[in-house]
Amino acid sequence: MKGEERTYRSLVRGEGLCGFRVVVQETDLMIHARHRLDTLARELTLKYRGQIEGYIEDHPDFARTLQPWPISDFAPAIVREMILAGEEAGVGPMAAVAGALAEYVGRGLLQESDTVIVENGGDIFIRKDGPVTAAIYAGASKLSLRIGIRAESWGAPFGICTSSGTVGHSLSWGRADGLCILSHSCILADAVATAAGNLVNSPEDIETAIAFGREIPGVTGLVAVVGDRVGAWGKIELVPL
Repeated sequence: MKGEERTYRSLVRGEGLCGFRVVVQETDLMIHARHRLDTLARELTLKYRGQIEGYIEDHPDFARTLQPWPISDFAPAIVREMILAGEEAGVGPMAAVAGALAEYVGRGLLQESDTVIVENGGDIFIRKDGPVTAAIYAGASKLSLRIGIRAESWGAPFGICTSSGTVGHSLSWGRADGLCILSHSCILADAVATAAGNLVNSPEDIETAIAFGREIPGVTGLVAVVGDRVGAWGKIELVPL
């Protein structure tokens, strides 16, 4: 997602939290925690990027395939989770890479902060007490940043991931302005957001995306925005912003 498209980051709020940014090559994380953890966050980002890059060096097709990848016991844990998420969603493992980095960095930071929010290009790992409201960025849609998803966290980590066929550089075969997935796994949410977004080429396809998402174990909510139309399912509440 281009720099000018990240203005939504100014809307992030967290009472008592400190915000900071970590950039390592293409990975651009906006992080909120109880206190600044820049050094640890950068170390974690380098560690997990290195594991993914090392696997790709040995298996170049892993970075290019749009189909599920065979599981390997010799792959690093982050790579195995990407593979499993891609298999569940029916997409290539790299569809989950942003969510995977957000989750693994976020879980590492939880050793130093009981509240952590890691946003990676619109894919968000969250661990905080109480309800969470996330604005939906949907490009040129008049609903963009005017509606949000309110979800109860129950004190457990979860992910909110967004795919778009009209915003950013991520590969999508669909034309959804915003396709958001909620899951207790940020990695699964990222893969399913890509897969469900691929199914949406018009407002009439919103129901198709919902039917797809609700059948995948681990998905707890879905919101699709196409133009001025929106559809939602799951343990979420749509709220005006």
